[in-house]
Amino acid sequence: METNKNNFDVAVIGGGPAGMLAAIRAGQLGKKVVLLEKNETLGNKLLLTGGKRCNITNATFNDKELAPKYGKEGFFLLNALSVFGVEKTIEFFNKNGVKTKIEKDGKVYCATDKASDVLKTLIYLLRNNEVSVINNAKVKEIKVIKNNISKIVLENGAEITAKNYIIATGGKSYPHTGSTGDGYSFAEKLGHKIEKLRPALVPIKVKEEWVKKSQGLSLADAKLDIFANKKKVSSIAGEIMFTHFGLSGPAIISVSGQIGELLEKGEVKFYLDLNSNLTPEALDKIIQHYFEINIKKTLKNCLTEILPTKLIPIIIELSKTEANKKANQVTKEERERLVKTIKKLEITPTELLGFDQAVITSGGISLKEIDAKTMRSKIIKNLFFAGEVINLHGPTGGYNLQACWSTGYLAGQSAVTI
Repeated sequence: METNKNNFDVAVIGGGPAGMLAAIRAGQLGKKVVLLEKNETLGNKLLLTGGKRCNITNATFNDKELAPKYGKEGFFLLNALSVFGVEKTIEFFNKNGVKTKIEKDGKVYCATDKASDVLKTLIYLLRNNEVSVINNAKVKEIKVIKNNISKIVLENGAEITAKNYIIATGGKSYPHTGSTGDGYSFAEKLGHKIEKLRPALVPIKVKEEWVKKSQGLSLADAKLDIFANKKKVSSIAGEIMFTHFGLSGPAIISVSGQIGELLEKGEVKFYLDLNSNLTPEALDKIIQHYFEINIKKTLKNCLTEILPTKLIPIIIELSKTEANKKANQVTKEERERLVKTIKKLEITPTELLGFDQAVITSGGISLKEIDAKTMRSKIIKNLFFAGEVINLHGPTGGYNLQACWSTGYLAGQSAVTI
């Protein structure tokens, strides 16, 4: 008969989405489970997701279409998705009282638009599956004997022992929620390689001062070409927002991880097309048309039908034309410069904002050292990983929470069945 109340079948470190689902799954399979959370409450970061609405997942139901969304590391996720993919995630929450809705962009939200409802359900399931939750449980040390974890020592001196352990401590983004990268140091001390950590899904600072004058302006369907060392590497389309420091918005945030990597290797340039639905020739004809019907108006007043008001003086200045020049006085050369500036507005990114502004962390525990079929460590026999702590992240839109649900569920199940 077990006499040590701190002895468990599975011990999970980290009470975020991945950790909670891992603990719930292990509990559902009838095992004695403990969930260790260093904060006073569970799911602090979960409450912020989707603008506090909780973007649970993305309605990409084909795993082979979903996996590439995570970049070159996406293949690693295929096994976890086959066990607990998008459809099962939605079913799981619906079955447990969280109704969902799919919006036009494929994002799946909690129907009540309250992330707190998702958290309440997870906490209920932890309780219902008899998971022991210990808050304010800061891990001081993880003891290892012969490639097996023997126990966890907490800062208050308490010791937790288990047959299997799961690290699901999240990344370094939003550190005020408790995501301070603890899992990386734990894993590194256990012999795991940590791929370089960078803030991802984060706004970008730029060099140009004129951007500040446009702060608050949002372009709903902008097109941006990305150049690195004078070679085009990719293009993006979507919403872009000008801020006092640079650029933000879904389109920018989704490529920020890539931009961070490129900036480490050399110069990066953005070329923003402010009229992507028109060719340069078509745009020139439209400008000529407005000039012809407004011959007595100044240049700045002729561009109101083509450009957002905030950008008009900027485009005029950058194209080296005169704002107060009459439309019928604008030369062909000046008009060509206007078209070129509108179609290829140069912006120079300099750096990403920090982890305190990042939605997710790029980098993490090397996937080469984790068994994709089980989430088990290839170095420590009784250790599993789940969630943002591993080297895997996707764009905005529910993809990162799905990775947490999938890897968390698989890790919890594997920690019981292996």
